[in-house]
Amino acid sequence: MSNNFNDTYDVLIVGAGPVAFSCGIEATRRGLTHIMFDKGCLVNSIYNFPTNMTFFSTSERLEIGDVAFIAHGFKPTRREALEYYRRVKEKWQLNTCQYEPVKDIEGEFGAFRVKTEKGTYQARAVIVATGFYGQPNLLGVPGEDLPKVKHYFDEPHPYAYHKIAVVGAGNSAVDVALETFRRSAEVTMIVRGPTLKPSVKYWVKPDIENRIKEGAIKSHFNSRVAAIREKEIDVETPDGMVTLENDFVLAMTGYRPDYPMLEHFGIDIEPDGERLPVHSEDSYETNRKGVFLAGVVCGGLRTGRWFIENAHEHATKIFDTLESRK
Repeated sequence: MSNNFNDTYDVLIVGAGPVAFSCGIEATRRGLTHIMFDKGCLVNSIYNFPTNMTFFSTSERLEIGDVAFIAHGFKPTRREALEYYRRVKEKWQLNTCQYEPVKDIEGEFGAFRVKTEKGTYQARAVIVATGFYGQPNLLGVPGEDLPKVKHYFDEPHPYAYHKIAVVGAGNSAVDVALETFRRSAEVTMIVRGPTLKPSVKYWVKPDIENRIKEGAIKSHFNSRVAAIREKEIDVETPDGMVTLENDFVLAMTGYRPDYPMLEHFGIDIEPDGERLPVHSEDSYETNRKGVFLAGVVCGGLRTGRWFIENAHEHATKIFDTLESRK
């Protein structure tokens, strides 16, 4: 499929993750042309997951496009997922453009002009399937811009024999705490609430609770990081301010949709606490006619509402809507 700037595509997809793939597959099934763009590589969010990550879901629940997902274990790994989605792209000949961020969406339904860093493309409809993994929830404290503060975790080896503060209470924070602890890091967990989140994986929860109970992993509950400096951090605890020696802060505080980008695309945001991008629950069309949402971006700050395995239905509903307007 050509990527000529003068071509008009039936659908242009912003994002190249699993749900974007589902949209490209649905377009192909219906005889429609498509093109998709990502600011990074294919399935960029999965690529940025921790190197040793294992999915919560089983492989068959992640399958798309009638392509079998064969994993060595009961639950697939990040490496297996990357290989799987490359096979999906090849089988369906998905028309993907990598490392080409979308900058603007001009025009209207039937005649959109979508500007990227490399050119302007024409499309009749646009689907935004950008997820939320690109925008971390910041701590908002002095020193957060220091190089020692990380909002993404790749692997534990660089933190061996260092003093690590892990901020967060969910699966990511627990995994990071255990992995760095087992590579001889001195780990302290800083948790805003009184306990870890109930959603922590059931096969991991006893492990982290026992490590905290025995003092192998230190912890401060009902606490927050107040300031970060080169070799120490201040932690506000129920017993007052505590200063800890520190080499790295791993802030596993979750992520959010790219709201400035959505608003720049002309998509309204609900003003309540969940900050849902405005869209129809039936068609996933936004307030801007011909611009649709797909995947976890639909959930706003409720990032646990949609996952890879339950968001593929979005593609079907979107294309049903588009076919009804032919």
